[in-house]
Amino acid sequence: MIILTGGAGMIGSIIAWHLNTILNENQFVIVDDLIHPDQEKNISKRKFSEFIHKNDLQKYLSKNSQISAVIHMGAISATTEKNFNHLLNSNIRYSQMLWSWCAENNVPFIYASSAATYGLGENGYSDYEEGINNLSPLNAYGYSKHFFDQWILQQTQAQQPKPPQWCGLKFFNVYGPNEYHKGRMASVIYQAFKQYRKEKEIRLFKSDHPNFDDGMQLRDFVYVKDAVECVVYLLSNPNISGLFNVGTGKADSFKAIGESVANNLGGNSSAIKYIDLPNDLKEKYQYFTEANISKIRSVGFKSKFKSLSEGIADYMQNYLVTNDPYA
Repeated sequence: MIILTGGAGMIGSIIAWHLNTILNENQFVIVDDLIHPDQEKNISKRKFSEFIHKNDLQKYLSKNSQISAVIHMGAISATTEKNFNHLLNSNIRYSQMLWSWCAENNVPFIYASSAATYGLGENGYSDYEEGINNLSPLNAYGYSKHFFDQWILQQTQAQQPKPPQWCGLKFFNVYGPNEYHKGRMASVIYQAFKQYRKEKEIRLFKSDHPNFDDGMQLRDFVYVKDAVECVVYLLSNPNISGLFNVGTGKADSFKAIGESVANNLGGNSSAIKYIDLPNDLKEKYQYFTEANISKIRSVGFKSKFKSLSEGIADYMQNYLVTNDPYA
């Protein structure tokens, strides 16, 4: 029995989709807190054993020993979250509880870290553990993920009890179906789609950086189905542990997103307009991210990542422009 926390979120629900539709697996428990009324739609098509509120998971674990793995995707994922007590409880203490349980019960533990741990990328985007203490996250969310990564490495280096397998996944800019509940935190792809459908216009941020023209800010955008393939690969290879970047290894521009979205809807680049970067983002804005994926390749992950245009086409044609956008 697999425990899947955050199973009603975007990545978690696509893990559930993959388990059902690709692996024909329905023996798993979804754990979440359905804050947004539309989140239920993320799992309405899924077959699973049980749904548990996140506050009841510890009690459930104490009474169920037949757990084969914990996939921990649940977290406060808003990069704008300013209440660190909320992040402490949800992103650190809850994760530490699951780590300790997995260590005590010899259960593999795969969890979501984040590319937000890299800050401005001044120290690169390498996921090798040796350089982790040089990273400087830009916001409290990134710090909460960074702290937990560091805490785990401290546990392993001190030879404290650990799960038989542990993998921390540093997700870059994930986009795709089932992100509709995320509001401002939804991907630029989804925001651009909504803007074009409503106003025939796509608004992108102007650049405040002299080295980047408007729209030429670069991020590593990874399609959620591809990101989930990384999760499933590691789950099926229990001899592999460590921190791993989950990205395509290729940065693309926001302008390329605008053009691709417009093209898929019958428009062109003339739909793109540039607006000022919000003040609350100016000091904490990543102008360039690009995952170094040599490490996950070195442990045998060979699947090809979709290009940005391929991912956007699948997302839009098979989900966003249909009557039912949910996977």
